[in-house]
Amino acid sequence: MHRFLSKPVRALAGLALLSAAQAGSAQGLPPGVRLGMSADELQAALPGAERVPRPQRLAGGLAGAWRAAPTQLAGLSFEPVFFFAGGQLRRVEWVAATASAPDLGAAAFAEIVAWGRDRFGPELGSNDPGSASAAWVQGDCDVYAQRISDPRHASVRLVYKARQLKDASEL
Repeated sequence: MHRFLSKPVRALAGLALLSAAQAGSAQGLPPGVRLGMSADELQAALPGAERVPRPQRLAGGLAGAWRAAPTQLAGLSFEPVFFFAGGQLRRVEWVAATASAPDLGAAAFAEIVAWGRDRFGPELGSNDPGSASAAWVQGDCDVYAQRISDPRHASVRLVYKARQLKDASEL
Protein backbone atom coordinates (compact mmCIF):
# COMPACT_ATOMS: atom_id res chain seq x y z
CA MET A 1 0.00 0.00 0.00
CA HIS A 2 2.85 2.42 0.81
CA ARG A 3 4.02 2.45 -2.81
CA PHE A 4 0.91 4.48 -3.67
CA LEU A 5 1.88 7.25 -1.25
CA SER A 6 4.01 10.14 -2.45
CA LYS A 7 7.53 10.55 -1.02
CA PRO A 8 6.55 13.54 1.17
CA VAL A 9 3.54 11.65 2.55
CA ARG A 10 5.69 8.56 3.27
CA ALA A 11 8.27 10.78 4.99
CA LEU A 12 5.57 12.40 7.15
CA ALA A 13 4.09 8.99 7.96
CA GLY A 14 7.56 7.75 8.97
CA LEU A 15 8.07 10.78 11.21
CA ALA A 16 4.65 10.26 12.77
CA LEU A 17 5.49 6.61 13.54
CA LEU A 18 8.86 7.62 14.99
CA SER A 19 7.21 10.31 17.15
CA ALA A 20 4.58 7.84 18.33
CA ALA A 21 7.29 5.31 19.24
CA GLN A 22 9.23 7.95 21.15
CA ALA A 23 6.11 9.19 22.94
CA GLY A 24 5.16 5.62 23.83
CA SER A 25 8.50 5.07 25.52
CA ALA A 26 8.68 8.50 27.14
CA GLN A 27 7.44 7.14 30.46
CA GLY A 28 9.64 4.04 30.47
CA LEU A 29 12.84 3.77 32.45
CA PRO A 30 15.65 5.81 30.87
CA PRO A 31 17.85 3.89 28.41
CA GLY A 32 20.37 1.75 30.25
CA VAL A 33 18.58 2.09 33.60
CA ARG A 34 17.17 -1.01 35.27
CA LEU A 35 15.92 -1.77 38.73
CA GLY A 36 18.55 -3.63 40.75
CA MET A 37 21.54 -1.73 39.35
CA SER A 38 24.16 -0.05 41.56
CA ALA A 39 24.75 3.71 41.90
CA ASP A 40 27.92 3.36 39.80
CA GLU A 41 25.93 1.66 37.05
CA LEU A 42 23.32 4.43 37.24
CA GLN A 43 26.03 7.07 36.83
CA ALA A 44 27.41 5.20 33.82
CA ALA A 45 23.93 5.01 32.24
CA LEU A 46 23.04 8.63 33.14
CA PRO A 47 26.25 10.67 33.29
CA GLY A 48 24.24 13.82 34.13
CA ALA A 49 22.69 12.30 37.27
CA GLU A 50 23.48 14.21 40.47
CA ARG A 51 23.55 13.16 44.10
CA VAL A 52 20.72 14.64 46.16
CA PRO A 53 22.07 16.69 49.10
CA ARG A 54 19.25 15.62 51.47
CA PRO A 55 17.77 12.36 50.22
CA GLN A 56 14.08 11.73 50.75
CA ARG A 57 13.67 8.65 52.96
CA LEU A 58 10.93 6.09 52.50
CA ALA A 59 9.98 2.85 54.23
CA GLY A 60 12.20 -0.17 53.71
CA GLY A 61 15.42 1.84 53.84
CA LEU A 62 14.79 3.56 50.51
CA ALA A 63 16.65 6.83 49.99
CA GLY A 64 16.10 9.12 46.99
CA ALA A 65 19.84 9.61 46.59
CA TRP A 66 20.10 10.61 42.90
CA ARG A 67 18.19 12.81 40.47
CA ALA A 68 18.43 13.60 36.79
CA ALA A 69 17.41 16.53 34.62
CA PRO A 70 13.67 17.18 34.42
CA THR A 71 11.78 15.40 31.63
CA GLN A 72 8.85 16.78 29.67
CA LEU A 73 6.04 14.30 29.95
CA ALA A 74 2.34 14.74 29.18
CA GLY A 75 2.85 18.50 28.95
CA LEU A 76 4.47 18.85 32.39
CA SER A 77 8.02 18.96 33.69
CA PHE A 78 8.75 15.84 35.78
CA GLU A 79 11.83 15.50 37.96
CA PRO A 80 13.17 11.93 38.12
CA VAL A 81 14.49 10.71 41.46
CA PHE A 82 16.31 7.39 41.89
CA PHE A 83 15.82 5.53 45.18
CA PHE A 84 18.34 3.03 46.50
CA ALA A 85 18.24 0.47 49.31
CA GLY A 86 20.90 -2.11 50.06
CA GLY A 87 23.12 -0.66 47.33
CA GLN A 88 20.55 -1.32 44.58
CA LEU A 89 18.18 0.87 42.59
CA ARG A 90 14.76 -0.14 43.89
CA ARG A 91 12.51 2.74 42.77
CA VAL A 92 12.41 5.44 40.09
CA GLU A 93 9.94 8.25 40.59
CA TRP A 94 8.99 11.12 38.27
CA VAL A 95 7.12 13.94 40.04
CA ALA A 96 5.54 17.12 38.68
CA ALA A 97 4.07 19.84 40.89
CA THR A 98 0.76 20.80 39.30
CA ALA A 99 -0.66 23.45 41.65
CA SER A 100 -0.20 26.11 38.96
CA ALA A 101 -1.73 23.98 36.16
CA PRO A 102 -5.31 25.03 35.33
CA ASP A 103 -6.57 21.45 35.67
CA LEU A 104 -4.20 20.55 38.56
CA GLY A 105 -2.63 17.86 36.36
CA ALA A 106 -5.83 16.00 35.36
CA ALA A 107 -4.97 15.90 31.64
CA ALA A 108 -1.39 14.75 32.28
CA PHE A 109 -2.61 12.01 34.62
CA ALA A 110 -5.17 10.85 32.04
CA GLU A 111 -2.44 10.74 29.36
CA ILE A 112 -0.14 8.69 31.60
CA VAL A 113 -2.97 6.27 32.46
CA ALA A 114 -3.78 5.86 28.74
CA TRP A 115 -0.08 5.17 28.08
CA GLY A 116 -0.06 2.59 30.89
CA ARG A 117 -3.10 0.83 29.46
CA ASP A 118 -1.44 0.66 26.04
CA ARG A 119 1.83 -0.61 27.46
CA PHE A 120 0.74 -2.86 30.37
CA GLY A 121 -2.98 -3.52 29.90
CA PRO A 122 -5.91 -2.66 32.18
CA GLU A 123 -5.00 -0.91 35.39
CA LEU A 124 -6.05 -1.44 38.96
CA GLY A 125 -7.44 2.01 39.69
CA SER A 126 -8.65 4.08 42.57
CA ASN A 127 -10.47 7.41 42.74
CA ASP A 128 -10.86 9.08 46.10
CA PRO A 129 -11.68 12.66 46.95
CA GLY A 130 -8.44 14.53 46.33
CA SER A 131 -6.51 11.70 44.68
CA ALA A 132 -6.53 9.09 41.94
CA SER A 133 -4.19 6.25 41.10
CA ALA A 134 -3.63 3.56 38.50
CA ALA A 135 -1.33 0.57 38.97
CA TRP A 136 0.10 -2.20 36.82
CA VAL A 137 2.39 -5.19 37.36
CA GLN A 138 5.12 -5.80 34.79
CA GLY A 139 7.17 -8.88 35.68
CA ASP A 140 9.16 -8.10 38.82
CA CYS A 141 8.20 -4.42 38.68
CA ASP A 142 5.21 -2.44 39.94
CA VAL A 143 4.31 0.65 37.95
CA TYR A 144 1.84 3.22 39.19
CA ALA A 145 0.60 6.71 38.46
CA GLN A 146 -0.84 8.95 41.13
CA ARG A 147 -2.53 12.33 41.06
CA ILE A 148 -3.07 14.52 44.11
CA SER A 149 -5.61 17.23 43.33
CA ASP A 150 -5.44 19.31 46.53
CA PRO A 151 -4.76 22.81 45.13
CA ARG A 152 -1.98 23.47 47.69
CA HIS A 153 -0.14 20.18 47.09
CA ALA A 154 -1.28 19.14 43.61
CA SER A 155 1.07 16.74 41.84
CA VAL A 156 1.29 13.91 39.35
CA ARG A 157 3.70 11.06 39.97
CA LEU A 158 4.82 8.06 37.92
CA VAL A 159 6.70 5.34 39.80
CA TYR A 160 8.57 2.19 38.81
CA LYS A 161 9.49 0.06 41.83
CA ALA A 162 10.85 -3.38 42.47
CA ARG A 163 8.03 -5.78 43.25
CA GLN A 164 8.14 -7.09 46.80
CA LEU A 165 6.08 -10.18 47.42
CA LYS A 166 5.41 -11.29 50.99
CA ASP A 167 3.81 -14.47 52.14
CA ALA A 168 1.03 -14.38 54.71
CA SER A 169 3.40 -15.23 57.58
CA GLU A 170 5.20 -11.91 57.04
CA LEU A 171 2.07 -9.79 57.38
